[in-house]
Amino acid sequence: MDRGTLLPIVALLLAVCSLRPTSLAETVHCDLQPVDAEVTYVTSRVPEGCVAQVPNATLQVHILFLESSRAVSELELKIQKSTQNGTWPQEVLLVLSANKNVLLRLQAPGIPLNLAFDPKMVIFQGHPGINTTKLPPLTTKSQLLNWADTKGPIASVAELNDPESILLRLDQAPGSPSSCSLEPLMDMGHTLEWKPLTPASVRGCRLEGVPGHKEAHIVRVLPGTQDRPRTVTVKVELRCASGDPDAVLILQGPPYVSWLIDANHNMQIWTTGEYSFKIFPEKNIRGFVLPDTPQGLLGEARRLNASVVASFVELPLASVVSLQARSCDGGLQTSPAPVHTTPPKESCNQELLLSLIQPKCSEGVMTLVLKKDLISTLRCTITSLTFWDPSCQAEDRDEQFVLRSTYSSCGTKVTDNVVSNEVVINLLSSSSPQRKKVHCITTEGLSFQLGLYLSPHFLQASNTIELGQQGFVQVSMSPSIPELMLQLDSCQLDLGPDADTVELIQSQVAKGSCVSLLSPGPGGDMRFSFLLRGYMVPTPTTGTLSCTITLRPRTWSLEVHRTISMRLNIVSPGLPDKGLVLPAVLGITFGAFLIGALLTAALWYIYSHTRPPGKREPVVAVAAPASSESSSTNHSIGSTQSTPCSTSSMA
Repeated sequence: MDRGTLLPIVALLLAVCSLRPTSLAETVHCDLQPVDAEVTYVTSRVPEGCVAQVPNATLQVHILFLESSRAVSELELKIQKSTQNGTWPQEVLLVLSANKNVLLRLQAPGIPLNLAFDPKMVIFQGHPGINTTKLPPLTTKSQLLNWADTKGPIASVAELNDPESILLRLDQAPGSPSSCSLEPLMDMGHTLEWKPLTPASVRGCRLEGVPGHKEAHIVRVLPGTQDRPRTVTVKVELRCASGDPDAVLILQGPPYVSWLIDANHNMQIWTTGEYSFKIFPEKNIRGFVLPDTPQGLLGEARRLNASVVASFVELPLASVVSLQARSCDGGLQTSPAPVHTTPPKESCNQELLLSLIQPKCSEGVMTLVLKKDLISTLRCTITSLTFWDPSCQAEDRDEQFVLRSTYSSCGTKVTDNVVSNEVVINLLSSSSPQRKKVHCITTEGLSFQLGLYLSPHFLQASNTIELGQQGFVQVSMSPSIPELMLQLDSCQLDLGPDADTVELIQSQVAKGSCVSLLSPGPGGDMRFSFLLRGYMVPTPTTGTLSCTITLRPRTWSLEVHRTISMRLNIVSPGLPDKGLVLPAVLGITFGAFLIGALLTAALWYIYSHTRPPGKREPVVAVAAPASSESSSTNHSIGSTQSTPCSTSSMA
């Protein structure tokens, strides 16, 4: 064969070799079907939403539309402030709109939050410990958006389908528009992340013609709407009784995505971008260029000698991905094929039912109320509802069951103001009764005091404070019970209808640099100090100091909220308690000046008319200078009230 013929053949072979992975990907036979693996994820992409930047707003509005496919669902909602320094709104209004019943667990530590919701649809697990507002009867999304817009600038809106947990951050969003305009498939960025309740669809297949027992796990993260650098944490748990499996993890995503891998087994890693391991997060390893199609990734698994694709999943742009495979022996664990039959009737959700058992205590009685419509929504039928003593049966009223017991009956016990009993529920769908220990706090026999002091020693209480003076406040409970903890939630000073209310403490956080939380007193009393502004128009003379406190036991997840207040007298600085206002002070000053001027003139008149007659000529000779000096003196006195520097300037 001559050289002219050989060169084209060699070039053709090189081209074929360079296209080998793509050709395999296009021709590989792999019948993807559901497998017995679970993938959950946390993402910032929502079906519809928007984010706006409202840096100077005193109130921020955030709206969540919760679309659920279940009659009753549980939701964990966490709200965070940024760890970076920044200006925060005085209040945050969070609007929750739910199409089905939601049992809400809310965490918003240190955030001045006001929650607007429909109490018929959103039920708190425990006391929220925040301000709440009942939503008006709004039927459409646009009506709710218009209503929220009247309350303040809207910082974010998100619609979520079947959320299990939501993390809402109150950071400012640089680069975002100044107003919120809903967009489909919106990437909320750092503002909101959520975890869907339903796991992702996971499929797998056997790669024909590849021997061995090597398995591949493929995670493909789809691009988002924002091309910003981000790290995806991938947690892999392979349950293998025989030790480390022969496995490869293939991670494919947009070029701006890096990976942080946390795996419980040794495995081969094949990724795009850069990746690192949780045990060595600072060591970044460069990845590879991988195909960006499902067929291409299946071909890549075959090129890496995988005989089985144990899991293949495609996800929206996520921040955390968790993969659990229940088998890693080289076999394909397929899920049973769905059979189209009449779905069985849903059974009673006993766990959610027990979470609704939250009695209250007051006036010597423990009371539990269960609404029948909510019980019906949970598909439960209650045959009997009693306390520990079965003779204490619940009353069947029109729309609810009511179970009541005094503190001395039905097996009720009281220890350190904590009332305890047990609720027993018999269900039609269960042969054995459901039991739950219940507790609540009684404040009977307890008194709460709010005291104002004018020194940090807290020795002598006062009900009077001057403008510009520092006040020290103490909140105490008597008798002091070591089992109960006292917590200061909020405090404010109401100065009347003509002045703004002064917020001192909100959500357990001091408001502004003039308020400081102090160390508790010897008996656990809560203390703080504040500096009252020195000048106000109009000048207030009275005010009302009020504080909201929370009482909770150390060993139980319970809490009781109380509001206490006291009247204050407010006086101007340096004046008697009855107070002299500014016009009176100016009148006294002007009167004193006028009296002084008249006395000076009278003394000069007396002096000029009582001189010896023989010395009248010499006096006349020096009268002009003396008169000039007197005139200068009078001018100096007169000018002291307006420009204190006028005398020295003339000299």
